[in-house]
Amino acid sequence: MKDLAGKHAVVTGGASGIGRAIGERLAREGMRVVLADVEKAALDATVAELRAAGHEATGLVVDITQPESVAALEEQAVAAYGPVHVLCNNAGVGPQEDAPIWELPLSDWRWTFDVNVYGVIHGIQAFVPGMLAHGEPGHVVNTSSGNGGLVLIPGTPIYSTSKSAVSTLTETLHLQLTAQQAAIRASVLYPGPNIVASNIFDARRNRLPAYEREVPQNAPPITLETIQKLAKAAGHDLPVTQPEEVAEHLLAGLHADAYYILPESPDGDARLRARTENVLARRNPA
Repeated sequence: MKDLAGKHAVVTGGASGIGRAIGERLAREGMRVVLADVEKAALDATVAELRAAGHEATGLVVDITQPESVAALEEQAVAAYGPVHVLCNNAGVGPQEDAPIWELPLSDWRWTFDVNVYGVIHGIQAFVPGMLAHGEPGHVVNTSSGNGGLVLIPGTPIYSTSKSAVSTLTETLHLQLTAQQAAIRASVLYPGPNIVASNIFDARRNRLPAYEREVPQNAPPITLETIQKLAKAAGHDLPVTQPEEVAEHLLAGLHADAYYILPESPDGDARLRARTENVLARRNPA
């Protein structure tokens, strides 16, 4: 994927945050982009801005928790711009995890897994057959997280578990495509190196009635500002990564045909190394 100009990309969660930044960056490389999102107003605004800048862009309202909706996305995307070369399964949510794991409502688990895990599965099943059939070089990029995908934050068991699943799923896809000597590749995206200033902290705005919480939320909503204030109160400045930086990392990963799209982070590397050494030494997690 050295030359992206004139190729076709599909990005889920493309209306805002990381997805929007990815769509814009790929469009600037000359790609024709289809952005999929459940949030119509934000999606329309993003597509309008891309078109005003002279890019070929289309927005489609899609519910990635429903396989039929993602299958329709694939059909409409191909009808609009032809074969898909880059698929970014990026849409994700993070619930308000305000209780111990044994007290968290099942609706939080179902909502998070339906979006973060099944959304990726639906994307793979809908798009990979066509990407294999056209025979041209391509890439499937699944957005995981350092939280769960590499190490974990004990206070976010639902989110961490879902992103761990995305990492495992993507590595399996990579190995199977490689074994088949396919022209397309798979990559796992770990946004960072710091906490990303995205809308995932406000994901509840798009929580459908089918996933309504069984019990009231105890704690006030967590926002990026809340986390920064807590860090400052503890004597730390919390660095933030902008979505545009994540998009640059993704682009570099495509050009390098990299499986791990993982920005350098001395702190993150140290945490991952410590966790790996614990496993090899059979030490209990700490």
